[in-house]
Amino acid sequence: MTAEFIQLLLLIIIANGAPVLMRMILGDRLNAPVDFGFTLPDNNPVFGASKTWRGILAALLMTSIAASLMNYPFFIGFLIAGYAVAGDLASSFVKRRFSLAPSSKAPVLDQVPESLLPASMMMRTFDLELSSVLWISFIFLIVDLVITYVLYHWKILKKSV
Repeated sequence: MTAEFIQLLLLIIIANGAPVLMRMILGDRLNAPVDFGFTLPDNNPVFGASKTWRGILAALLMTSIAASLMNYPFFIGFLIAGYAVAGDLASSFVKRRFSLAPSSKAPVLDQVPESLLPASMMMRTFDLELSSVLWISFIFLIVDLVITYVLYHWKILKKSV
């Protein structure tokens, strides 16, 4: 594993962890849903109440700052977070179409889009091969499952995998 591999993996973890951290700090304050509560003809929300503007802003800001601290331009962190958020929103959209409740767990669907999209979009920037991108997504899946399990047992998260 190269330094770039580890840095990109860490930035993806930060992008996905920032919304959880903000929810822990702020509770229910400033948690306006991204979809504004709209539903589609299937009577399910577009993304669900757990996808908030607060979470998106936290991901964008924290990942950009972390990238800067790693000597990458601020916008690189912004892009990584943007791709991670897009992947997360896509998986939430799919879960709502299957009538799964917000914050319900769907292992693999919950991790792969939010790690594979930023890793694949940034592979040239971080000078990575496709195999490294796939490894980043796999390692992120394992790390996310372990962290989710631990946070659930510490009563920080409401639902486990």
